[in-house]
Amino acid sequence: MKHAWIVFAKELADALRDRRTLLRILIPAVLMGPLLLAALSGLIASFEARAERRELMAVGIDNAPTLKNFIERQTYTIKAAPSDYEARLRATTLLEPVLVVPADFEAKLLQGEAPTVEIVGDSANQRASAGIGAIKGLLWSFNRERSALNLAMRGVSIELLEPIDIEERDLASAQARAARLTSIIPMFIIMAVLYGALTAALDSTAGERERGSLEPLLMNPAPHGAIVAGKWGAVALLGMAVALLASLSFVPAQWLLQSDSLQAMFQFGTGEVLAFWLLQIPLAAGLSALLMALAIRSKTFKEAQASSTLVITAVSLAPMVSLLNPGGDAPWYLWVPGLAQNTLMLAVLKGEALRWSQVLPGVVIGFGLAAVALVYVARSMRAAVAR
Repeated sequence: MKHAWIVFAKELADALRDRRTLLRILIPAVLMGPLLLAALSGLIASFEARAERRELMAVGIDNAPTLKNFIERQTYTIKAAPSDYEARLRATTLLEPVLVVPADFEAKLLQGEAPTVEIVGDSANQRASAGIGAIKGLLWSFNRERSALNLAMRGVSIELLEPIDIEERDLASAQARAARLTSIIPMFIIMAVLYGALTAALDSTAGERERGSLEPLLMNPAPHGAIVAGKWGAVALLGMAVALLASLSFVPAQWLLQSDSLQAMFQFGTGEVLAFWLLQIPLAAGLSALLMALAIRSKTFKEAQASSTLVITAVSLAPMVSLLNPGGDAPWYLWVPGLAQNTLMLAVLKGEALRWSQVLPGVVIGFGLAAVALVYVARSMRAAVAR
């Protein structure tokens, strides 16, 4: 343990001495997540502001006084659309869908025919597409009101239009609803662990080999297992430190949220930070050892970087599995490094209590992977000394 501690302190001092590399790691890890969350909240706030304005852009609305009267009774303000609204929608300079009313609207309505109105949008223009639902809701309400009036004039009960009463009951808590919008946070924490450990893992193995300092270190009487353990401890600690800073950055990020509803639902405090950090321990242990195992056989730092791209790709894509699987979270998710942590952190964001049966698979796989990889690193070091 004494030898392992000496190597640990040496590796940690070397990593902290390279301040330029540390800043390159810390700035994206600490700032990217909160900035993206703030941008997302700004987008939601713009949608909420538009809903509060209750404005509708239309062409030919004067051809339909009954529809115009209905829309205004719903406290909407009707604005005339520009003449080149189609070109502006395609160019995303117009961010509102346009209601187009035909000239024969009232005539067909009086004759009992169904006039056709258009809602013009552009699916590539996301903000314009987001307003289509509100216009559809207005038109459905107008249809229902007209149908009810027609039935009432013929002495038919309007209750025939709605033979059943529908009530919606949402089982999701406020935190669970917010987690649908903040599900990107776990991915940033996982990547913070990876990038925090990556440079130190490569530098302590392939980097030392390239500088010619690895072989003299291995010639010391210290057991190779102690040397490997010391290096691994420093690498894992750096990954955990960056993950902690990334988690803490989301606490003040709540002050930047522009959406009042998201700010009310999103709860991220000391408990969430601690839970996120503890969940990363098995991941940091396994990834640090795996990166060292990939780099120990590399002759140069650049070669080690190329070898680590597979791990980076796999870890970054793991959280996408839960998004692409429509069947919900599967039990095997908890046995996949990266995906397990993403699943558990999402549960924390939803306010769910974690069970040991959920946490243990990730712990077993993380430390099991670390043990196998560290044994491989120690054997590779012995082989290097023998040569």
